[in-house]
Amino acid sequence: MRGTRRTRWCMAGVMAASALIATPAARAGEPPGGHLTELVNPFIGSRNEGNTFPGAAVPFGMVQLSPDTGHNTGYDYAQNRIRGFSLVHLSGVGCRIGGDLPVLPTTGDVTQTDYARYAAPFSHDDEEASPGYYRVGLASGIRAELTATARTGVQRYTFPATGKANVLLNAAQALHKTVRGAVEILDDRTVRTEITGHGFCRDTGPYTVHTITRFSRPFTAYGTWDGRTVTPGARTGVGGAYVRFDTTGDRVVEATTALSYVDARGAATNLRAEGGRSFDTVRRRAREEWERRLTAVRVRGGTPALRRTFYSSLYRSYLAPNLGGDADGRYFGWDRRVHRARGFAYYQNWSLWDTYRTQAQLLALLAPREARDMARSVVAVAEDGGWLPKWGYGPVETNIMTGDPVTPFLTTAYHSGLLKGFEERAYRALRENADGVPPAAHPGVGREANAEYIARGFAPWAKDRPYAKMGDSDYHYGASVTLEYALADAMLAQMARGLGHHEDAARYAARSRNYRAIFDPGTGFFRARDASGAFAGPPDPARGTGFHEGTAWQYQWLVPQDVPGLVRLIGGRSAADARLDAFFAYDRLLADPERTAREVWVHGDPYAYYNAAVYNPMNEPDLIAPYTYLSTGRPWKTTDVVHAALTLFTDSPEGLTGNDDLGTMSAWHVLSAIGLYPVQPGYGTWGLTTPVFDRVDLALDRRYWPSGRLTVTAPGTSATDRYVQTVRADGTPHGRTYLTTGALRSLRALAFTVGPRPSAWGTAPEAAPPVLK
Repeated sequence: MRGTRRTRWCMAGVMAASALIATPAARAGEPPGGHLTELVNPFIGSRNEGNTFPGAAVPFGMVQLSPDTGHNTGYDYAQNRIRGFSLVHLSGVGCRIGGDLPVLPTTGDVTQTDYARYAAPFSHDDEEASPGYYRVGLASGIRAELTATARTGVQRYTFPATGKANVLLNAAQALHKTVRGAVEILDDRTVRTEITGHGFCRDTGPYTVHTITRFSRPFTAYGTWDGRTVTPGARTGVGGAYVRFDTTGDRVVEATTALSYVDARGAATNLRAEGGRSFDTVRRRAREEWERRLTAVRVRGGTPALRRTFYSSLYRSYLAPNLGGDADGRYFGWDRRVHRARGFAYYQNWSLWDTYRTQAQLLALLAPREARDMARSVVAVAEDGGWLPKWGYGPVETNIMTGDPVTPFLTTAYHSGLLKGFEERAYRALRENADGVPPAAHPGVGREANAEYIARGFAPWAKDRPYAKMGDSDYHYGASVTLEYALADAMLAQMARGLGHHEDAARYAARSRNYRAIFDPGTGFFRARDASGAFAGPPDPARGTGFHEGTAWQYQWLVPQDVPGLVRLIGGRSAADARLDAFFAYDRLLADPERTAREVWVHGDPYAYYNAAVYNPMNEPDLIAPYTYLSTGRPWKTTDVVHAALTLFTDSPEGLTGNDDLGTMSAWHVLSAIGLYPVQPGYGTWGLTTPVFDRVDLALDRRYWPSGRLTVTAPGTSATDRYVQTVRADGTPHGRTYLTTGALRSLRALAFTVGPRPSAWGTAPEAAPPVLK
């Protein structure tokens, strides 16, 4: 099996080398047409709980117009009926949210009002998707096409010849729980809705979306429904509306729907600002915008499948966070009031427990202008609503997941130079969050176990403690929460020191060593401690007691601020290296990397987080683990593990392992494939490992990255020649296994030489990533 894999990869390398002679497009690793969007497959991750969506969006757009098939998060490739094309989706989340205003074209009389009943059968044989565009043929004979701008979704329906061509707009059903829906026919081309809902993994506060839909031609009839009662000719309703066209002549109907989280005026403003264009014009502009994003990274070498999976992951990395403000700058704040963003675009949807590990760093590198506005938006959440977010959806806090992810998210922005002009404002919000908890009246829980953590050095595990507010509770996951708080403290200490707050820096740095408080010398692993201070739960580290979506085996590596200290606790570099080998099933990995990844690491259901003693590449706590070898003097093992994990990304609907979580797993793929990975999330340390492409050219924004470009080369990299022999930074030998953000800012060329066997590169203790003090 291993030999077959090696032959396939090497032959692909020969074919790629031959292609380099052919055309400029081939030399850049592009498809024959030269458009990188042709390499993106939006269906990747749409099966087996990757929970991606194949529909139309532009980078970071408010609107993600996509089909819903009955899966709780929207689209499932295994299902074959479309309930509607709705406006709002989150890429790769694990809980239902969004799905607002599902719209479906039908023919004949309107008799059903439940979208599960009037859903339209379809076949994947008559379905396609590309960045900014989706098309499907329905069994009814209707062809549906979707495209989008930032704040509008544009539909084009081609009907059979009929006098009863309908478009159904459902204001009462969505992926979330609908509290209230209202629909109004404004004139013979326009429909307005207001939809209030709530939900996600657990209940949340309500939020409202306002829409206005403008059709390309007048209706011949219309009506609304309430419950199961359809009333032809009615202009208002609380369930939904239908509009009818005569397509015995002109069979095409286009419609543009604008969205606002502020009010009906905001939806109308967005429609004026971004509507009025033909479907084909919008589609072309969406494709151009995606092409511009994707061409910031050009790769050479690798197989066609490798390039497709890479660019598909890069595409998904740009889908969120999402614009939350209207074209006039107004947005709905967390204080339930309307604000106006001045000098920045307001963003929302913060899957911070996930994205602080990978996507935040990737966007700081490739999309720093947007990443700056995103950081500014998170600070605005605190200034408007009184506290920093934990997991924010739209204008509400969900409190999903635990720990303190917002701190490393914002400190990443700080060290990337994205907070200039409001560093102190961000720091004030971070300091308040790190030293306290939100008021009882605030919907957020913040660092819920902070009082005990600060006083005793650990967050206690209290399995039966009642939930204080909606969402998750830090007390239910005391062990992993202690590690997350300590990581956040370490990152905040570095920001405090950089801003001259030296007393704060010393205090947070001391707290960053609190991970030691939950280390059990008897087992040699981290363990939860109860309120009395006693170690709690079974001593078996493969059990998940007190760890959120993981076990002690998986969380033991989440000490990026002090890996040498962790290594000493385990028993030294040799002992830590042996434990890493057991964790990754390293001997089996060397014999058959792809099979080990699929049959040993991936153990069943994508949500099988517990009762495991091996690497789980399906979930966030393990993302940093392969890079721990950089601190045990075995950097070649990082390459072995990372390259095996990369085989889990394929160009099929099953080609994404686990939830993508708003681009987190995709960003891991992109960064690991390039050979640069943020090994200290929240600080500017980039671990180095062998790239999977011969060459990667990054076009960088000179306002944040003065070099303006970075070229990473690894000629001949393959499954056999994958080990780093030397590294040169702008021609100078580089013996360390990492680079700092400061070094990257001026660097123009990072050159790897590779070979078939491990070398001495990066094995000296001083070559390892630094301790944060």
